[in-house]
Amino acid sequence: MNKGFMKYTPFEQIKLENRQWPNRTITKAPVWCSVDLRDGNQALIDPMNLEQKLEFFHALVDMGFKEIEIGFPSASETEYEICRELIEGGHIPDDVTIQVLVQAREHLIRKTFEAVRGAKNVIVHFYNSTSTLQRKVVFKKDMDGIINIAVEGAKLIKELIDGYEGDTNFRIEYSPESFSGTEVDNSVRICEAVMDVFKPTPEDPIILNLPNTVELCTPNTYADQIEYFITHMKNRESAIISLHPHNDRGTGVACAELALLAGADRIEGTLFGNGERTGNLDIVTVGLNMYTQGVDPGLDFSDLPRYREIYERCTKMKIGERQPYVGDLVFTAFSGSHQDAINKGFEYVKETGSDKWEIPYLPIDPADVGRQYEPIIRINSQSGKAGAAFIMQTMFDYNLPKAMHPEFGALVKAECDRLGRELLPRELKALFDNNYIDIDRKFWLVKHTIVNTGVDEATFSGTIHLAKADKDVEIYGEGNGPIDAFFNALRSVGVDGFEFVDYSEHSISRGSDSMAISYIQLRKPDGKTIFGVGISHGIFKASVRGILCAMNRSGCEIKINGETI
Repeated sequence: MNKGFMKYTPFEQIKLENRQWPNRTITKAPVWCSVDLRDGNQALIDPMNLEQKLEFFHALVDMGFKEIEIGFPSASETEYEICRELIEGGHIPDDVTIQVLVQAREHLIRKTFEAVRGAKNVIVHFYNSTSTLQRKVVFKKDMDGIINIAVEGAKLIKELIDGYEGDTNFRIEYSPESFSGTEVDNSVRICEAVMDVFKPTPEDPIILNLPNTVELCTPNTYADQIEYFITHMKNRESAIISLHPHNDRGTGVACAELALLAGADRIEGTLFGNGERTGNLDIVTVGLNMYTQGVDPGLDFSDLPRYREIYERCTKMKIGERQPYVGDLVFTAFSGSHQDAINKGFEYVKETGSDKWEIPYLPIDPADVGRQYEPIIRINSQSGKAGAAFIMQTMFDYNLPKAMHPEFGALVKAECDRLGRELLPRELKALFDNNYIDIDRKFWLVKHTIVNTGVDEATFSGTIHLAKADKDVEIYGEGNGPIDAFFNALRSVGVDGFEFVDYSEHSISRGSDSMAISYIQLRKPDGKTIFGVGISHGIFKASVRGILCAMNRSGCEIKINGETI
């Protein structure tokens, strides 16, 4: 037995009495801050160049972000120059605040203030690591020493702001980095010490960012940490509580949502979760989770395919097929029961005229995020009969009657098994045409005449062509309506044993080229039923073609005037 797990120490739970967050509901969006251009960028094998960063920045502005962390301008000349281009090139709208990250170190802080000169709105985001492990392993300092680093950094920043020449509106953000691995009382201590330097007010609050820098515990414990911090800090009304969740345990979204319930006001993350190790918080997922609960996320997600294309091209990262809301397959159902429920959901919404989204298995309308309905249901050997019918209806305007679904579904399953893969919509349509439209015919109608001789009486006269004998046969019949007259005409030349069961029809095109399609269900001599399909400009001719199609597909022996055809 592998006992490697024994070397790991369980995360120590926080003692929180009378916690409130489990009873709350998210009713409004937080302040969003994108860190794609810094946190997501530093995680790339090949960091974005200037042109890519500019394009990504403008995409973030288009989506509605008002706070964007543009980089770490003191880290390299490249980052510095990108910051300068954004400012000097006039890329930053007046209502957008750029955020710059810097360690609590003197020379880096001074370089950062040089980088942002001339910007209208700037958040100076400074940090130092506070976790128990890093104090022991990296810095070899006690908590007082760590607090002193933060306070000295804060004093320098305040000094530079107080002596700054220019019209820049500065705001302050402080992060006790590795908050999640820091004793929560120590997190409160260091943040209060920083607040004592800046003396924030409710009108000019400080941003206190509490990062889940390394996700070490279950989401409920992170929420406990946030609630404990908020309820134990002084001067809460003068602070904006911000979150910066990572995804080491795969629960970054859950951590963010529960921490919002715990009282946080702001979230930092990246569009699709890109970031160090397993990534940052996925802002798109959290925002659209709110959207599906009737909460306005305050960001425009209506063209996700565009943002995905920019993201993948600029970062050279790929979005997974199952990534929520944006992956290729997230609106796709292969399961037969799922397909049937989705199909019925669309029918229900159409029939009832409901203004609510009530489609089983689809928590969001794909159209709301710029996706199309076509790929919602895809067809493979696991798919059910309703899935194929849904594709035929939504993509090709063929409304197959429900009784026909099992027959066509069996053909689809057999073809998927033969190919060993899913069927594309065009292949599904070709399968339908091959089996119902372009079939090998033993006989077909050449010409006909219908005469209505009474309210419920009609005569049929026409000519059918026999393929095997390559000859025409005249037929004539009378009946209670055109269809009955046609059947009697066939019986007059010996075609017997087929019984008309049901039919349905509809138009498949509009205008002067309008065509009718008829679905005919017959009972064969052996008692089993079979469908035929006919298409024509006239509904009666379409029905006749459907009847002949069913007979030709039946596999039954058919005789005309005693001759097997």
